[in-house]
Amino acid sequence: MHIPSDIEIAQSCQLQPISAIAETAGISENYLERYGTYKAKVDYRLLRENKRPDGKLILVTAINPTPAGEGKTTTTVGLADALRRLGKNAVVALREPSMGPVFGVKGGAAGGGYAQVVPMEDINLHFTGDFHAIGAANNLLAAMLDNHIQQGNTLGIDTKRVTWKRAVDMNDRQLRFIVDGLGGRVNGCPREDGFDITVASEVMAVLCLSSDLMDMKARLGRMIVGYTYDGRPVTAHDLHAEGAMTALLKDALKPNLVQTLEGTPALIHGGPFANIAHGCNSITATRMAMRLGDYAVTEAGFGADLGAEKFLDIKCRFAGFHPDAVVVVATVRALKNHGGVPKDALNTENLEALERGLPNLLQHVENVTKVYGLPCVVAINALPSDTAAELQLVEDKCRQLGVNVALSEVWAKGGEGGRALAKEVIRLCQEPNTFRYCYDEEASIEKKLHAIATKIYHADGVILTANAKKQLQQMQDLGFDRLPICMAKTQYSFSDDAKQLGAPRGFKITVRNLKVSAGAGFLVALTGDIMTMPGLPKVPAAEKIDVDENGRISGLF
Repeated sequence: MHIPSDIEIAQSCQLQPISAIAETAGISENYLERYGTYKAKVDYRLLRENKRPDGKLILVTAINPTPAGEGKTTTTVGLADALRRLGKNAVVALREPSMGPVFGVKGGAAGGGYAQVVPMEDINLHFTGDFHAIGAANNLLAAMLDNHIQQGNTLGIDTKRVTWKRAVDMNDRQLRFIVDGLGGRVNGCPREDGFDITVASEVMAVLCLSSDLMDMKARLGRMIVGYTYDGRPVTAHDLHAEGAMTALLKDALKPNLVQTLEGTPALIHGGPFANIAHGCNSITATRMAMRLGDYAVTEAGFGADLGAEKFLDIKCRFAGFHPDAVVVVATVRALKNHGGVPKDALNTENLEALERGLPNLLQHVENVTKVYGLPCVVAINALPSDTAAELQLVEDKCRQLGVNVALSEVWAKGGEGGRALAKEVIRLCQEPNTFRYCYDEEASIEKKLHAIATKIYHADGVILTANAKKQLQQMQDLGFDRLPICMAKTQYSFSDDAKQLGAPRGFKITVRNLKVSAGAGFLVALTGDIMTMPGLPKVPAAEKIDVDENGRISGLF
């Protein structure tokens, strides 16, 4: 029997005109800017002028990802569809996929099976051009920086202390470290340089954390591009760049409206990496989903130790909201993988391995409920290989923590397969909510790092390299020590070692680099071997993607 691929399912769906989706969401025509028949941008004026009370906010997160797959975006989409099937006014808010991973290991990132956002080809590729605008703004600043140095360098920028990199939305390891400005005096000042992937650019984080256009302009102006010979930071404002950058980004700041396969309104906007940046869609899109829906369903990238921690400690801190309920997604296969079972043996019942892998899920759940004080439900993304005994074991262990488990079958059944999860989410949204942050913003950098490492990762503490200690002192001297922390860490483990699965103990987190993202408003702590420019795998997903004579794309997951 042929099981249709995600793209085949998406292409067989009859989409509604975007005007009909806008009407469903309660978006009037004067806020709608169409990009063809099935996509539109929503003017951010809606947030100023629509006085409707905010709906409940539901955060979907997950265990640490494995090659077995978890289905977080699929669950997010299916949950929103299920809420609408129960008669609730639900809107989903997601990140835009980066083209680098689409062509790399991951493939498409618009949900899966019968719980997808569409048109999935557009969403996974150029969409409405937001990422191109972000890359252009990033590279405009880089060009203005090097031009300033070339034209006399009146600011006294030390070319060996330039921190701003160029950006491209592609996995291209060849660009990590380059030398540019070659070819003689008229062609620039030779220096070491490099590229970040666009989703790791601070411009992406700024766009996602800005409250409005003028806030974005001010944040862009605060971004640090390098340091002078006497150690003073040089900003985009010093280069008079923020006005032109804002001009490039004024439309990119508007959330994008699309739909799920079942016609649920979906706002897709922004997409910072979760293991490098803060991993959440824009504050603007989330606020808009809350303003339009009685239930706003959103997600945060990778496992709860990365995406959810940053959603709660960075995004919620800046936005002034917090979730009413949290969904932690897992699969039995992934938990067995955390218990030491290789990928090719995951379809066989193995209660012992499942028991060994369950601490990964349970630690994420306890972090949500005990560290952050939020109501939580575990969503088991159902797979045909799951046995009744395995599902019962997961349910029993979660119940010991006072958390219910809901079987989610949205991949195979769409919203209908998410009814049980939706009912539990509705119940949780009425539960007491004692939300608190993991750390106090006024705490020192060391205390904030220690809080994340010990409370969320359950590490024994933090080790700062000599270089990180020097950078920490510089940040304190410059007055940046009260900013929240954005941990750049492997997504595969609670630790900074990708091979330590489950819920490891007896380790410390090594911070090898600290850098300030003054525009975004946080400090980035780089751990392990995290890089800001990924590479392609031996067999990239791009090799399977094709297009026919009618322009119909295939192989996109």
